[in-house]
Amino acid sequence: MSTAAATHTSGASAHGETPILSLVEITKKFPGVIALNKVSLDVRAGEVHALLGENGAGKSTLMKVLAGKHTPNGGQILLEGEEKVFENPKEAKKSGIVLIHQEQSLVPEMSVAENIFLGSLPKKWGNRVDWKTLHRESTEILDRLKCSFSSKAMVSELSIAKKQMVEIARALVFTPKIVVFDEPTASLTDHEKPVLYEIINTLREQGVGIVYISHRMDEIFHLSQRISVLRDGEYNGTVNTADTNEDEVTKLMIGRSLELDHASKPKDFGENMLELRGLTVDGVFSDVSFNVRKGEIVGMYGLVGAGRSEVAETIFGLRKISAGEILLDGQVARLHSTHDAVAQGIALVPEDRKDQGLILGMNCRDNMTLAGLETVSTNGFMKPAAEKSVYDKYQQAMKIKTPSWRQKVGNLSGGNQQKIVIGKWLHTHPKLLILDEPTRGIDVGSKAEIHALIKDLARTGYAVLVISSEMPEVLGVSNRIIAMYDGKVTAEFDGDAVSEDALVQAITGQYVTGADASADRPVT
Repeated sequence: MSTAAATHTSGASAHGETPILSLVEITKKFPGVIALNKVSLDVRAGEVHALLGENGAGKSTLMKVLAGKHTPNGGQILLEGEEKVFENPKEAKKSGIVLIHQEQSLVPEMSVAENIFLGSLPKKWGNRVDWKTLHRESTEILDRLKCSFSSKAMVSELSIAKKQMVEIARALVFTPKIVVFDEPTASLTDHEKPVLYEIINTLREQGVGIVYISHRMDEIFHLSQRISVLRDGEYNGTVNTADTNEDEVTKLMIGRSLELDHASKPKDFGENMLELRGLTVDGVFSDVSFNVRKGEIVGMYGLVGAGRSEVAETIFGLRKISAGEILLDGQVARLHSTHDAVAQGIALVPEDRKDQGLILGMNCRDNMTLAGLETVSTNGFMKPAAEKSVYDKYQQAMKIKTPSWRQKVGNLSGGNQQKIVIGKWLHTHPKLLILDEPTRGIDVGSKAEIHALIKDLARTGYAVLVISSEMPEVLGVSNRIIAMYDGKVTAEFDGDAVSEDALVQAITGQYVTGADASADRPVT
């Protein structure tokens, strides 16, 4: 059962049917595109109103209009029946509207406490910051969220999941009327999600209206009372959560049912492309051993902090090996840097595509060729025709939706950004492709396309290692699954035979082997 199941809240709004917020025919235009076309939406006091749509449907743009980050070209914002015009986010916050960003907006060089109270630091005599009060009140909020890190910690030192908790903590500083959660669990651990759900239920009980944006249907159906859908910048309907199902909502989002591919997985693989033997990085993970064969998809599953991404980074030359060895295509690989890894045919699609995989201010073509500049240049001079040829090849092969190669990558949807990152690495013709959280923050339609792409790559002979925190994803694409817990490999399963219970036990350190074990046992 999903962790969300424990906090099922579907049903009538706790505070009546009168909207606390109404967005009326909101229109927003950017150069060359109408992002929102007369979108109307209302939110009731004490309800969780889910907002769904494919990447690029306009969800985040609509919420940024609400939060004062974008000025609409038309329409009205009514808060408790009164029309509001927000010139900036500070005005929206003063009115009680808080947006918890999908793209984290923290200041890395400042402490957790300073980020939580940014713009409203407690002051004492002489207009000086009251540091004692700042850290006391920040600690109280962090305790409510059951966070283990200090208010004095620097944000730059925190993991993505902990940064997300700081974003949520900022919302609790105010007395909000509307809180917008934009993909709040995309980087949270299974331990942190129930804490978020408790906070949401507490806000509901206080009469706060909540807009909840997520691509995770289990969360939507357990947290929300109503679901509204946007498609291509237009409103496409609202349904009561209790009266609908996932298939109906998916049809509203993408215009068709989504057929999940659970076909039997191929068994005919080539020789080992990757083999890890007792790989250890002191203090991070230890004695990790497994292999990936040509044409095979191996999934790595575990909780955030289990060591999965760190193993991938080590294979890619980002971490120094303390013990053990990496073999690539039967030969011991000497990987002292990422340059060595790329030169030997290893590609890594990172977990954080915006910070680690792309240069958001550059156009699509230039991002696509970044990992293989030597193939599109002569004597240090770029060859535009060669760059365009590379872009056209992967744009067509992966059906990347963009007006032209000149479009800045930062303006693309999450799914199309991820395809750019994958295309960038395919251009290097790698032997081993590592994908870390390949569909994080991506809508169901784009997710299915990327899953199909991963399987197609394996069928053409690529060795693929997929790291994911989503059980359906790991089960859906993997030929074998490596489970990790606390820096160690706890079990290895055949992708066709593994049960969800055994997989959960393996990633929480409870897996049982031997005579008393279930039918699902580590593959030997």
